[in-house]
Amino acid sequence: MSEPTTLTMTPPAAGAPVGKAGFRRRLLRRPTTLLALAFLALLFGLAACAPLATGHDPLGGGDSALLEPLSPGHWLGTDDLGRDIWARVVFGSRISLTVGVLSALIAVAVGVVVGALAGYFGGWLDTLLMRIAEFFQTLPRFVVALIVIALFGTSVLKMIVVIAALSWPQLARVVRASVAALAQSQFVDAARVAGMGHGAIIVREILPNVAAPIVVLGSLDIAMAILIEASLSFFGLGDPNHVSWGAMLNDAQQYLRSAWWMSAFPGLAIALTVLSFNVFGDALNDALNPRGPK
Repeated sequence: MSEPTTLTMTPPAAGAPVGKAGFRRRLLRRPTTLLALAFLALLFGLAACAPLATGHDPLGGGDSALLEPLSPGHWLGTDDLGRDIWARVVFGSRISLTVGVLSALIAVAVGVVVGALAGYFGGWLDTLLMRIAEFFQTLPRFVVALIVIALFGTSVLKMIVVIAALSWPQLARVVRASVAALAQSQFVDAARVAGMGHGAIIVREILPNVAAPIVVLGSLDIAMAILIEASLSFFGLGDPNHVSWGAMLNDAQQYLRSAWWMSAFPGLAIALTVLSFNVFGDALNDALNPRGPK
């Protein structure tokens, strides 16, 4: 599985916010963005209403093993244990979205705090925090996650923490560069003269002007986290108590020729989900960047 493309962010200039109407127009100007948003909305809706949307137990087997797609009662077919593929794909979206969204939120929180402190105060604190970020950034995410999960056991919580710990450095470096530039701006000097504290200046004056790269890189981190989670589950390191798209691909290995649907549908779900988040991130980059295409 290939990693999603990393975008080169250009932070918006201070004092040049994108209006709501202009933002919507720039965000939705591509048909592919509308398709990606529609797919993600459908995916989140199915994940939230999984029991109602499926009608089958994703972990419960049956006598109807290896039924082909469009079979009565199993429109995506069944696997080798008689489990409904549609139910497993829908319930599997819960794990992928949970791991992707929560790990990205944690990574964004850590990256923003580290980057803001390093960029605003500079000096030895900047050097220390950036050296730590560089160390984590040099680590191969999947390999480190594989080793950690293999050593300390499998669970959704551990997967979220490990992926988040490996995802924050890039965002921290982007935030640090933007904050360091804005910290020398006139509106920040005016806030200092007005008696605002360092924390208030960072939170109220600087970070709102760095929102664009934070949002865009956060959306791309979701796609990366979904890929890592699926890869770990494919290697048998996912949580056995939950259905996972990667685990479904693992189960389907020996049935690639005789039961193609066992691998096709979870694989398609992974590809479309990661692609949709990447397309959405690309559209956000254009919409939030005032120097981007009109």
